[in-house]
Amino acid sequence: MKKPYASLVALSLAALLAPLAQAEPAAKMANGMLVNASGMTLYTFDKDVAGSNKSMCNGPCIALWPAVVAPADAKPEGDYSVVTRDDGSKQWAYKGKPLYTYTADKKAGDAMGDNFKDVWHVIK
Repeated sequence: MKKPYASLVALSLAALLAPLAQAEPAAKMANGMLVNASGMTLYTFDKDVAGSNKSMCNGPCIALWPAVVAPADAKPEGDYSVVTRDDGSKQWAYKGKPLYTYTADKKAGDAMGDNFKDVWHVIK
C-alpha cells in the first residue's frame, strides 16, 4: 500500500514543480549573441513592437518559435523586461522585444533562425 502513495506524492510534486522547470532566467551574451541559460540562441521577431508588452507570435508560430518563459514573479532588470502572453504566461523581453528560441536549433550555438524570412533575428 505504501507504493501507490509514494507514486501519488511523486506525481503531485512533479505537477507542482513543472511550471518552475519551464521558466528560464534572463538571457546573457555569449559568442557575440544573446543566449539562454542552456546556451541556445535567442531571437526577436520584427512583428513584435518594442514596448508594446505584446507578443505577435501565437498559434502555429509559437510552436516553431517557443517563447523564452519568465517566472510568474519575474521583475524587469536592466535591458530585460517581462511581457504577458495572450494565454497569461510570462515571457522575457530584451529592450522591449519578446525573446524566442527556434526549434530547428538543436545545440548551443546553433543560429538556424537568423534572418529567417527576413523577420527573425539573432540579438547581437
